[in-house]
Amino acid sequence: MKLYNTLTRRKEEFKSIDENEVKIYSCGPTVYNYFHIGNARPFIIFDTLRRYLEYKGYKVKYVQNFTDIDDKMIKRANEEGITVKELADRFINEYFVDARGLGIKEATVHPKATENIDAIIELIKKLEEKGYAYSVDGDVYFNAKKFAEYGKLSHQSLEDLEHGSRVDVDERKRDPMDFALWKAQKPGEPAWDSPWGKGRPGWHIECSAMATKYLGETIDIHCGGQDLIFPHHENEIAQSEAASGKPFANYWLHNGFINVNNEKMSKSAGNFFTVRDIVKHYDYEVIRFFMLSAHYRSPINFSADLLEQAKNGLERMYNCLDNLRHLSGNAAHSSGTESETETELKKSMHNFKQRFIDAMDDDINTADAISVMFEMVKEINSKVMGSGEISRETIDFCYNLLKELGGVLGILQKEKQDKLDSEIEKLIELRQQARKEKNWKVADEIRDRLKEMGIILEDTPQGVKWSFKK
Repeated sequence: MKLYNTLTRRKEEFKSIDENEVKIYSCGPTVYNYFHIGNARPFIIFDTLRRYLEYKGYKVKYVQNFTDIDDKMIKRANEEGITVKELADRFINEYFVDARGLGIKEATVHPKATENIDAIIELIKKLEEKGYAYSVDGDVYFNAKKFAEYGKLSHQSLEDLEHGSRVDVDERKRDPMDFALWKAQKPGEPAWDSPWGKGRPGWHIECSAMATKYLGETIDIHCGGQDLIFPHHENEIAQSEAASGKPFANYWLHNGFINVNNEKMSKSAGNFFTVRDIVKHYDYEVIRFFMLSAHYRSPINFSADLLEQAKNGLERMYNCLDNLRHLSGNAAHSSGTESETETELKKSMHNFKQRFIDAMDDDINTADAISVMFEMVKEINSKVMGSGEISRETIDFCYNLLKELGGVLGILQKEKQDKLDSEIEKLIELRQQARKEKNWKVADEIRDRLKEMGIILEDTPQGVKWSFKK
């Protein structure tokens, strides 16, 4: 398995620190609003990375933080007349609503900045003792120039970064590139006691402290959006490695940006959408499927047309599963000897599975993996549907493999409702009786009534097949 490492700018063979366990830190949301589609992409992508590593047999310790104290949160809480904690608790709960909808598994640990103040303070004290941090009027800053490798993740010198970046102007800092580790309390702000007076942590230090606390001084994979490379992840490396003297993360993974209708997403442009906005029109699983349809490092364009394509593609896969389930219920058991068609079909399925694994081993290439699954669906539709020589065991084999690979991607896991209420069951029976009696008028009337109730019927050689209207 190879992963593209932002630190080295090349694909590298993945080798975990511990043979059977992988430690991943993924940057989570700042919880002052519903998360937007730009946030959703890394949440989905790196959940898929986790799923695939688990599929390969690793135990994965996955840490994703909640930033529950920062300037935006303080501003919004003040506007709403509530505490920052009340705001954070509300949107942490809303995060889980959307995350569950998108098929994102809960992290092993979801640490909050405010619940790890002691660990943050201890890390800052260590940096101060080693000469990497200095305090001014209750604020504490990291001395970027003292860390010789500053800029190694973004592959720029400190001077280039200084000229090309917007940095906080503060005459009290020794250098413009120095960044805050601890911020002195301002009137009306939440604050905690510290050796430097009451205050709160800076943004970057929380991730270093929590990654170290829950995963150790060196972790396998650190991941997040491309926008976090500088300054957030660059600063994480500097403060973590300055404190420990060890590499902070062996692999750094970053996903590409999202554009909306070929334009950069922004509130000012009016093309800023939360996931909660989108699910008013599309199912959560369609959003996940869409996000996985491009390679994670590539930019992706978000539009209604492309979502519609994702919806249609997902429905095609679900239809295949529904057809296989229906056929399995009507097919005969194997006689003990596979037909030539069955042997060839199973051989094709094993080949598809290997190609799927090869795609995922190649830097989590979900786009190619999905293409392989579409080829599987085409093969199944060609060889299984309408064939009378495929046994139930072979049909179930195809069904289970499609579900298995879908599970790696976090899709195709919904089960169709098997039991209809008694009224609908009775109507289907009456229609079948009317068809037997060639009473086509009554049969059509019942079909239309069921359609109004959201039930679609399909008459097949193996009997009537029903599905919910999509």
